[in-house]
Amino acid sequence: MYFSVLLCPYIKKSNMALVNEYFLELPKETVFSNITKEVEIFKVIRPTSQLIDLSINDVTCSLAEHIVENMHKAVNEMAESSTFHGYGPEQGYVFLREAIIKNDFNTRGIHLSPDEIFVNDGIKSEIGNIGEILGSDNAVGVTDPIYPVYVESNVISGRAGIFRNGHWSNVNYLECLESNGFIPQIPDRPIDIVYLCSPNNPTGMAFSKSQLKKWVDYALKNNTLILFDATYEAYIQAPNIPHSIYEIRGAKKVAIELRSFSRTAGFTGIRCGYTVIPKELNVQTLDGRLLSMNSLWNYRQRIRFNGVSYVTQCAAAAIYTDEGKVEVEKTIEYYMKNVMLMRRGLSQTRIRLYGGEHIPYLWIKVPQGHTSLEYFRLMLYGANVVCTPGTAFGPGGEGYVRLSAFATREECEKAVEKLREWL
Repeated sequence: MYFSVLLCPYIKKSNMALVNEYFLELPKETVFSNITKEVEIFKVIRPTSQLIDLSINDVTCSLAEHIVENMHKAVNEMAESSTFHGYGPEQGYVFLREAIIKNDFNTRGIHLSPDEIFVNDGIKSEIGNIGEILGSDNAVGVTDPIYPVYVESNVISGRAGIFRNGHWSNVNYLECLESNGFIPQIPDRPIDIVYLCSPNNPTGMAFSKSQLKKWVDYALKNNTLILFDATYEAYIQAPNIPHSIYEIRGAKKVAIELRSFSRTAGFTGIRCGYTVIPKELNVQTLDGRLLSMNSLWNYRQRIRFNGVSYVTQCAAAAIYTDEGKVEVEKTIEYYMKNVMLMRRGLSQTRIRLYGGEHIPYLWIKVPQGHTSLEYFRLMLYGANVVCTPGTAFGPGGEGYVRLSAFATREECEKAVEKLREWL
């Protein structure tokens, strides 16, 4: 892991402001934008058809009552000069950071300090922000398939190379195959930055402790920085599946962990999550000096971030109260029941499906002879159900589609009925 000076890939020929050329390398059309177009066309052709959208990555359950109460209380505080809150600490209010440590980490034998927790406005932006202070010529590895923002943020930062035949030339794609349970194999070469997600969106794969230990050991051996996405950790159903990479000895030296309240507590519209950057984690300069990633990130936040709002952080803190825990658990159970009924209903058909055990997604194998996009269209017009083609998650997603259970119970039940009839 090291920093470098970004060399300009072109010679400036005018006095006009120049665009970031790396940004222009992003494909003009994405799978997600094409899905939207296809669905709009369907609505024009079949205006009376009842469409069920299971491609959604949003949530449908409303905020829990106790969370809303805390938000109202915080808003009332903002209306009084004696309790008003202006700029808060860039790292997040201590009351939230301490609640995070006590409930998410101490309960699993992990010890962190409040200044190792950074409250943010969501993982999607945080992934790109972290890339700002990492050198442009770091080698990057991503599990394939994976959430696309990991790759896209590296494209904008100039680390991805050239896009050819569905692949970025400088990205190491770590294949997650049906034959090995969608578990990525440890690389046989050093990679500077590796992105891991467990439970994984979209495949549903979740690392056991022994599997995750292999990745930590690899990172320690090769000075690799792991960015570990634990967005869906609250959905884990088995005791042998780690909720945090820091359950593995030595991980604090090599890993940044990212978490979100979006899927667990319905914060997709409120925007709040957090990043863990241990003080033991170092990165390297070109001349070989070791620098604390925690200190660098803290400095970056002071420069570029004014913190998450007080009202939002009060809402997040409510998640960790006794009442909040009960309410959030009910929401998680709701979505997991959705995916279990979908899995049970569709398992009686001829399709092969995966996931649904530790995450509210089903990863479905496309029948031989069809591409992911073709099967998306067949399902749309045959069952009036919208799925997500696997290619939205990278080249390794070809041959699969994803169904989301972040819908209402009625929608999930109706979708199963329609899909069974169609299949």
